[in-house]
Amino acid sequence: MAASPYSSAQAARESLAARLTDLRQDAGLTGRELSARCGWHPAKTTRIQKARATPSDADIRAWCAACGAEEQVDDLIATARTVNSMYLDWRRLHRTGMRKTQEDFYGLHERTEVCRSYVSNVVPGFLQTSAYATALMSAITSFQGTPDDVSEAVAARVARGRLLREGNHRFVVLIEEWVLYSQVGCEKTMADQLSYLLTVLPLASVSLGVIPRTARRSVWPLEAFTLYDRSRAVVETLTAEINITRPRELADYFKAFGELARMAVHGDDARALIISARGSLG
Repeated sequence: MAASPYSSAQAARESLAARLTDLRQDAGLTGRELSARCGWHPAKTTRIQKARATPSDADIRAWCAACGAEEQVDDLIATARTVNSMYLDWRRLHRTGMRKTQEDFYGLHERTEVCRSYVSNVVPGFLQTSAYATALMSAITSFQGTPDDVSEAVAARVARGRLLREGNHRFVVLIEEWVLYSQVGCEKTMADQLSYLLTVLPLASVSLGVIPRTARRSVWPLEAFTLYDRSRAVVETLTAEINITRPRELADYFKAFGELARMAVHGDDARALIISARGSLG
C-alpha cells in the first residue's frame, strides 16, 4: 500500500519539533520561559513544538540563544529549510509564473538516469506537445490565479522532450487509459498529442505502458507521481508538490509502481489503445 504523500513532510516537521523541544528541556526551561526569552507569545512555542508550524531562520536563532545552544543553529536551519522544501504549495511556487518551476524540473530530469512516471490525469510533461502543454498550463494558471507566463513555461516544459534523445536517460511511463480520452485543448490538439505518443513508443529510451480501463486492479488509481532514480519521489496534488525522500515511503512508491506496471500493456497492445483513443475523436 502506498503511503500518504503528506506523511513524509509531516514526519520531518515532527522530527525538527522534537529536536527543538529537547533543546528546551535540556536547558531546563518551560515553554513560557522560552517564549519570554524569545519575545513571542507562548502559543507560538506550542505550535512549533507540536509541528503545526515550521520555524523561520530567525525563530531558530532565538530559540537556540534562549537555550544556550548557539552551536546547533546552522544544522537546525538547514534541517528546517529541507522540511520547507518537502511540501511546496503550487501558488507559492507559481507566484511569479510557472516558468521557473518548469526550468527546475528540467534540471531535475537532466540529472536523472532513470525516470519512472505514473500519470492518472494528464500526459506527463516530458511527453507533451506544445499545444497540449499550452492548453493545460493555461487552465492551471487560470485556476490558481497566478501570473500568466504560459508561453515561456511551455517552452521550458517542452524542452524536457529533448532528453528522450540526448544523454543517458531512460523514461519508464505508465498512463491510465482514460488519460488518452480526457480532452485537453481542442480535438486537433488531442489528436496531435496522441500521435506524438505513437512516435515515441519505438524510442530505446522510452518504455510506455497503458493501464487498460478493464484491468483488474491490484493497486487503485493514485495521484500522479514520478520516481527520480532511487532517491526521490515527487507527488503532484491539486494544491502542492510533495517531495519524498524517506526510504520507507520510497519503497512503497516503488512497490506501487511495480504493481501498476504489471497491470499495464506495452508494445503493440499499448499502440492499439492509443490508436483507438485517437480514432474516437471527431
